[in-house]
Amino acid sequence: MSSRQLHMPPPRSGWQGLGAVAALLALGGIGGVAQAADLTIHPEQRATAQQVAQSGVPLSELAANAPDSHTVQRGDTLWDISKLFLKSPWRWPELWGMNLQQIRNPHLIYPGQVLVLTKIDGRATLRLAGSGEQPSGTVRLSPRVRGQLLDNGAIAPVPLHLIGPFLNEAVVLNSDELATAPRVVATQEGRVMVSRAETAYVRGDLRGAREFQLFRQSQPLTDPASGEILGYEARYLGTAEFTRAESSRVDADGKTAVPVPASVVLTSVREEVGVGDRMSPTPQRDFNAYVPHAPAAPVQGQIVSIYGDALTAGQNQIVAINRGGRDGIERGHVLGLWRDGAATIDRTEVRPTPIKLPDERIGTLFVFRVFDRVSYALILASTDPVRRGDRFTQP
Repeated sequence: MSSRQLHMPPPRSGWQGLGAVAALLALGGIGGVAQAADLTIHPEQRATAQQVAQSGVPLSELAANAPDSHTVQRGDTLWDISKLFLKSPWRWPELWGMNLQQIRNPHLIYPGQVLVLTKIDGRATLRLAGSGEQPSGTVRLSPRVRGQLLDNGAIAPVPLHLIGPFLNEAVVLNSDELATAPRVVATQEGRVMVSRAETAYVRGDLRGAREFQLFRQSQPLTDPASGEILGYEARYLGTAEFTRAESSRVDADGKTAVPVPASVVLTSVREEVGVGDRMSPTPQRDFNAYVPHAPAAPVQGQIVSIYGDALTAGQNQIVAINRGGRDGIERGHVLGLWRDGAATIDRTEVRPTPIKLPDERIGTLFVFRVFDRVSYALILASTDPVRRGDRFTQP
């Protein structure tokens, strides 16, 4: 028997004797800024953990260089730590099952805690190092991507700066609703574009709101295969604050009422704002966390677009996919990303023969925002540039 150990912060209430599997499972989570109560465990994940808890995880499922121990550091993320121990980090419920009794909540991992990996009879289990225990072969992880602490002190599942802005800024509408939204009709001193701390003049129903998001006129998102419009993506520009209500003024003839637009001041800017751009009241911030898990049923689809102006995307970039809530897609779904094999010609025979090369797995997606027919996903890993039309399936 050999022992592998991991490090995490001093146990808090409910963490005494946390199992290695649970800790690792926790490490595999992905989410936004959230309190512990928001980090729910799906029934199928708990069932998997309970099943694995009987015997542990086969050694063949561990990462090739899984360390004997790891001390959790500030800046670690759950996903990166999971990759230390498992070949497939999204399968964290199996690690959790290694020691279900010790790890009650696999989401709460704190800096300073020590995770210990134990291997017995071809199976692996995890636990938290006890107080005073000095694990050997400690490995300190320095993830490529840095994260941040949750409000309760636990480490974040993934680097929040990668998806945080998109939790509220990326908007897909079922119809072109922005066509009738309040609009910028003029700018301060007649400028072509306005930026932060400058004034824009707007008309339309502001619905009594005081804080707004600004968008460029929405563009249709079309299905790569059918060409059907799946929704309308609104390009986020920034935020503005209401300063003066719309009114009217009697014209020089003393009879005609002339509208006086409302005023807003731009409080943040992703892109400069101009006449014709649209406004929408700022929604309540959505920072609920979500646990990584595979879809319950087989799923397949395609990349609709790369967020922004790029033609291709890579690791840590955002893509839109042509499946949404009505297709069973959930926040937290982990998906495999595929490139279709190219059509080519076998010229080694007397008569050239058309052939198609095998499809190749090129990466992993993590779904973090879901609309009706479209979802946004973070590219967790990719070996090749990701393009519109690339396929995804269950992992």
